[in-house]
Amino acid sequence: MQSHKINIVIVDDHPIVIEGLKMMLNSQLGFTVSGSFTSGSEIIDFIMNHRVDIILLDITLPDANGTELCREIKKISPDTSVIMFSNRSERSIIMQSIQNGASGYILKNTSINELVVCIEGAYSGNIVFCNETKQIISKPSQNDLLVPRLTKREKQILQMVAEGKTSMIIADELFLSPLTVDTHRKNLLQKFQAKNSTELISLAIQQNMIENSK
Repeated sequence: MQSHKINIVIVDDHPIVIEGLKMMLNSQLGFTVSGSFTSGSEIIDFIMNHRVDIILLDITLPDANGTELCREIKKISPDTSVIMFSNRSERSIIMQSIQNGASGYILKNTSINELVVCIEGAYSGNIVFCNETKQIISKPSQNDLLVPRLTKREKQILQMVAEGKTSMIIADELFLSPLTVDTHRKNLLQKFQAKNSTELISLAIQQNMIENSK
C-alpha cells in the first residue's frame, strides 16, 4: 500500500471539466488534486514553486498550445509526468505530444477506471494511452495520410492568410476578435505541423486547400 498520494494538477479551459475530474480523482484512494488551472501561464507559475507528480493537460488552451506547453513543463520540471487529456484524436497530434515529452495521451471520453490505470502507469514511469488512442496510433487512417480536417472558419482564415492579410484585417472583415483569429491561426499551424505562416501556405497549396492566386 503506497504511503505517498499521487499529486495531480489539472489544466483545462473548461471549468466544468475540471470540477468533474477533481471530484472523481479525489475520491480515488492514493490520489490528490493539488491544483487546477485554465491557462498555460498559470501552470508554469505553479510548477516553479510546487512539486507535481502528474499533470493532466488539455491541448487547446486560451494562451497556449498544449503540445508546446508540455515541452516547456518538462524543461522546468523533468520529473513531472504530463498526460495529454483532450478531445483531439488526430494521430499527428498524439505523436507530436509524445515527442515533446508527454507520458501519455488520453481522450476525454475515456472511463474513470481507464484514467486511473493510466495515471498510475505514468506515475510508475510508463508511457500510457487509453484504448481508443492505442487503436489510433497503431493504425493510421486514410485521413491521417491525406489532408488535415479543417472547420469552415479555419478554411476561410487559411485563404485570407494566403492572401497576405494580417490577423487584425481578418478580424475586422470577419467580425472576430484578433485573439480569436490568432487562435485559429495557431490551430492551423498545428494541424499542418507547420513552423510558420509561409510553410503553412506552402503545404496548403500542395494539398490544393487554397487558391494560389495573387
